[in-house]
Amino acid sequence: MFSPALHHRQRLLAEQAGTGRERESLPPPAADTQAGQEYAALRVLLHDNLRTLADIASIEARNPRKAEFAKAFAAWIEGVLAAGEEGSAAQDEIVVTNMVWAIDYRDIDYALRLGGHVLKFGLVMPERYNRTAACFLAEDIATLALGQHERVSLDQLLHVLELVEGADMPDQAKAKLHKAIARAYRRKADDFDPAADNAPAGGKAAYVEEALVQAKRALQLDNDVGVKTDIRELERQLKALTRQE
Repeated sequence: MFSPALHHRQRLLAEQAGTGRERESLPPPAADTQAGQEYAALRVLLHDNLRTLADIASIEARNPRKAEFAKAFAAWIEGVLAAGEEGSAAQDEIVVTNMVWAIDYRDIDYALRLGGHVLKFGLVMPERYNRTAACFLAEDIATLALGQHERVSLDQLLHVLELVEGADMPDQAKAKLHKAIARAYRRKADDFDPAADNAPAGGKAAYVEEALVQAKRALQLDNDVGVKTDIRELERQLKALTRQE
């Protein structure tokens, strides 16, 4: 159990940790400051959590523990994000790791909130992940969307695409994201209700057309991404819809 007073203190110290940092150089909070000492203490807790997770073989059992562990870092992270809104940041393993955990325990909005900070300030992923933050966000959220589409909305996928725009990553990772977006648009088309308030001006065809654009972009990036059948079916569907107009 963490007291409100402790949460408030951690948030304030996290804000101080980022103050005055230049974007080009992001060391962790200085060890000789209160914020640095708090960060060091929380990193000890984080690595203790990581050791606990490493002892759990089941991913299904591991992910709820990540959600539980994340609560201890929430106040610190809110302080980091508040500093980020003012244009200040420091390299922060706690924030980066919690971004990863949030994907694992399926809080995609929180993962994207942290991801926005991580990418804005160029925070570095720990070596154990072997990928950049942009690649991790794009690939892991796309993988989740392709396997369990009900877990990730189209809006969330488009937010990921916006966050990683221009970031360097393997073409296969970016292709997977475009594939996930294509299939999300296709589901929108399948569920299209012309009476809905948010129905696009172009009707069902607008969703199909955008799905086709995304699928073709995925194929352009990776010939083996697995969208060739999608493209053929979408092209047929679009022709049929065009004839109906």
